[in-house]
Amino acid sequence: MDSEDWRKEKLALVLIVVLAVLATSSLLIAFSYYCYIRYKVSIHRKALRREGEVEEEGNAVGGDSGEVRAVVSERGVQVFTYKQLHMATAGFGKANIVGHGSFGSVYRGVLPDGRKIAVKLMDRPGKQGEEEFKMEVELLTRLRSQYLLGLIGYCSDSHHRLLVYEFMANGGLHEHLYPTAGSCGGVSKLDWETRMIMALEAARGLEYLHERVSPPVIHRDFKSSNILLDKNFHAKVSDFGLAKLGPEKAGGHVSTRVLGTQGYVAPEYALTGHLTTKSDVYSYGVVLLELLTGRVPVDMKRPPGEGVLVSWALPRLTDREKVVQIMDPALEGQYSMKDAIQVAAIAAMCVQPEADYRPLMADVVQSLVPLVKQKKTASNIGNSSAGQTPKPPGTPEAGK
Repeated sequence: MDSEDWRKEKLALVLIVVLAVLATSSLLIAFSYYCYIRYKVSIHRKALRREGEVEEEGNAVGGDSGEVRAVVSERGVQVFTYKQLHMATAGFGKANIVGHGSFGSVYRGVLPDGRKIAVKLMDRPGKQGEEEFKMEVELLTRLRSQYLLGLIGYCSDSHHRLLVYEFMANGGLHEHLYPTAGSCGGVSKLDWETRMIMALEAARGLEYLHERVSPPVIHRDFKSSNILLDKNFHAKVSDFGLAKLGPEKAGGHVSTRVLGTQGYVAPEYALTGHLTTKSDVYSYGVVLLELLTGRVPVDMKRPPGEGVLVSWALPRLTDREKVVQIMDPALEGQYSMKDAIQVAAIAAMCVQPEADYRPLMADVVQSLVPLVKQKKTASNIGNSSAGQTPKPPGTPEAGK
């Protein structure tokens, strides 16, 4: 090989090496750039995850300060963590228990922003408890009425199921109708006018469920303990865990297993499992009888024939003289006989054994409105045998 050929071969070799180095460098640069991009993406994703964790926990608990930030679900209500509600109720302490039921216990609580709340801790295990929780959340996030208890939010952390409501300062109607002997001598302090206001407001709650919603909602567990009272003794219907969507067709029914509370369950529903809005009307009639008589729906300690409220009262509700006999003694002198007879007639229609003979809740509301609108006069304000019956503090009359 002459010198010229050797130089050409050497130059070609150098070019190959240079090109190889350049190619390798390009690959290294490209790979380095790829790694850099992957690193930045990884950092960004970690940051997003951290923000998400803060939003799920920090926003509900508010970090170290416990400040509540609004974490709103797609349902439009606030989502709470178990930790937040544990703090709000002082660890679900016994001193904060305000009610019990088959679902569990209800606790009073205070959020860091000062709002008073009631927290229902669902402890019913299994499918039934889960269904009740879902039903209540589903219904109360789409139903809006001043006569229904307002749902503020819920918690479904892990196995915890809690519902958070507006706080009702005066508890349930049941405890005011049947106070313990130690609280006020065992005699209800609810006067006639206050009872009629509560009767109308509860009726409006059912009217909304039956006739302002499509398909209608059947409460299925309407009773005096599920009528809650705010600080001014205004009534709201609560506890929708057993509620069912009614039939679209007027006059139809839904078939379901019989659930409810003894003494309030309509006879046709108890016998056949056929549920209609008229089943709620029957339950409402029982509550109206409680307001009139001051008696619980079932009390087998009473004399024979008086143990079941509806069976005892129904034959007497359309007889003027017998209506007087069934009235709550705590109401003595507070009502006119005309008003008492009208309310007794409404109750009688509501608890008719045949569902077809019961009125619609809209009819009940229209019948009660004139009675509630009437102003008190000196002639229908009276004293009970134990002296004047004071109006509960905070009622509309007392607040004037």
